[in-house]
Amino acid sequence: MSGAFAIPFFFSAQETSSPEPKISIIPSVGYAWRLAKMPGGISRETREYLKGLKSGMNVDISAYYHLKGDGAIGLKYSNYFASSDGRIAVQDLNGQIVSGFVSTKDNITFVGPSYMFSNFKQDTKHKLYYDIALGVITYTTKTGTVKGTGSSLGMEANFAYQYAITNQILVGPKLGATAGTLSKMKYNGTTIDFGEEREGLSRLSLSLAATFRF
Repeated sequence: MSGAFAIPFFFSAQETSSPEPKISIIPSVGYAWRLAKMPGGISRETREYLKGLKSGMNVDISAYYHLKGDGAIGLKYSNYFASSDGRIAVQDLNGQIVSGFVSTKDNITFVGPSYMFSNFKQDTKHKLYYDIALGVITYTTKTGTVKGTGSSLGMEANFAYQYAITNQILVGPKLGATAGTLSKMKYNGTTIDFGEEREGLSRLSLSLAATFRF
């Protein structure tokens, strides 16, 4: 009988609990909408052209190291890209209104250190996290042979729900916000100062995010 009592203790001694993952890699892909207002007094063709640049694809990836408790520190990178073709009208140096067909490609990138708070360590299939990052936001726009670039301080914040397929793989929707403005840009080597009329880079995004834990 003493052997029978010893069996549960034997199996208990053989059990080994897997360590809690320390690293989380979170890529996501979705759509984003820029929040800057359109200028007033523009033609219908110009307005339609600008609409094509106000929304586009949004991709990002984050890497986090989990601390004790529910916090994590890491690095975030995101990229927004949009393009538009259309006919726009502008005023030349002589005050004449001229129009022409243009094709533009825009990119807004962000990179910076980030902090995340999550319930990844809790025993539940329903996971939540939010993060916030401060870093460098860069805007690149190209129309024909004219290329403009500019960089400034930016911020990103995200909130996500994810379902735990396994303890290592989580999937779910993510709502994000990016903030930043530019006071000047460089076009083909020439710097243009916008003065009070800043270039707004803020946007909202809705994405599908996956988390891979190691």
